[in-house]
Amino acid sequence: MYLSKLFIPITKDLPAEAKIKSHQLMLRTGMIKQSSAGIYSWLPLGFKVMKKIEQIVREEQNYIGAQEMLMPTIQSSEIWKESGRYDDYGEEMLRIKDRQGREMLYGPTNEELITDVFRSSVKSYKSLPQLLYHIQWKFRDEVRPRFGVMRCKEFYMKDAYSFDISDEEAKKSYNKMFYSYLKTFSRLGLKAIPMAADTGPIGGDLSHEFVILAETGESQIYADKNIFEINLNQFPLNDSSLQKMREEFTKIYAVTDEKYKKDEFNKNVKKENQMITKGIEVGHIFYFSDKYSKPMNCLIDDKNGKKTSVKMGSYGIGVSRLVGAIIEANYNNDVMKWPKSISPFDVVIIPSINKNNKENLVKAEKIYLELKKQNIDVLLDDVDENMSNKFKKHDLIGTPYQIIIGSKSEGNNFEFKELNSNSEILSLDKIKIKLKVK
Repeated sequence: MYLSKLFIPITKDLPAEAKIKSHQLMLRTGMIKQSSAGIYSWLPLGFKVMKKIEQIVREEQNYIGAQEMLMPTIQSSEIWKESGRYDDYGEEMLRIKDRQGREMLYGPTNEELITDVFRSSVKSYKSLPQLLYHIQWKFRDEVRPRFGVMRCKEFYMKDAYSFDISDEEAKKSYNKMFYSYLKTFSRLGLKAIPMAADTGPIGGDLSHEFVILAETGESQIYADKNIFEINLNQFPLNDSSLQKMREEFTKIYAVTDEKYKKDEFNKNVKKENQMITKGIEVGHIFYFSDKYSKPMNCLIDDKNGKKTSVKMGSYGIGVSRLVGAIIEANYNNDVMKWPKSISPFDVVIIPSINKNNKENLVKAEKIYLELKKQNIDVLLDDVDENMSNKFKKHDLIGTPYQIIIGSKSEGNNFEFKELNSNSEILSLDKIKIKLKVK
């Protein structure tokens, strides 16, 4: 992509309404534009990052055997009345009527809808277990939307649902998702802590939030630092191993503020290992047994031919929220620092050019075409602008690598720089090798 062709409305001024760094940087770099309170348009740069996050989430869901589908954003009120949540959910639910006067709603979550889908198709334990997920827009009418994409009204979310014959089998599905979430956040360059949490309006008796450390987080967390020492790679993907994995994580103290008890914390965590800080919730998993299947008459035949309510869990990751959370966890002053797995571009070529000298631009275009042939996602800054402004702009955007074509370039050797590091002079072949090691 040529920078002159990229729709990227960068602004110099700090947006007055933005109070945290992710909101400021996303507005300044033209990743998003506010449409109304808590609702945003995702512009090309921001959308590209979000889609890369989505793909990593999708790959890790597929890896554990979850199957992707897609449910609508608009739901009938009837299934919510069946479950008993229509009146209980509160004012966050956007209720509407169609032209025939039927009560509808813009889905804040999908437990009822997926239960309705499942009960119409699956009747026997022989079809279990099932893990189904979709990645779809949600709407919750937040009373005070704030912090940009961190707490907004409309958001992009992966939610998955498990269906099992018994509590014992359902815990195996829960463990798979526990594992999948830790792998997902690791690939996104995040250290996520699984923390015992309240189930909230979803309901159930087993729940974990996945929280990343950030000063701007809204969640107060209490944990033992030893939780960071567990190596996820030691656990293969089988039921007994995944049960051991969850036991390893959950025996180390880590709770949200709703679960916190001072005496319990002091008793279970050595003083030098106590961590009291703030964090950002990036995922939440729940096991709620037959909370929805029982009132909605979602029954299956067990091995003895007896009808029983299917056991369910739900598992959410805020895909759009993760864009802001990753910025909060990684920014350095006014410099974005994207993990290489989700950076909008792999590398930017920055030639020193002016109206009277196009030689550096010609060199840059040759390198650009060569890197494109190697399937490297490259941005070429072909804008006639002084180098100081170029560097500030690309530090702001946060592309992890820069190839600088200027006074230090000679022949087939160019200045190569990793963000927040010193530059070095390398041949194009060596640059290619560095760019392919992501």
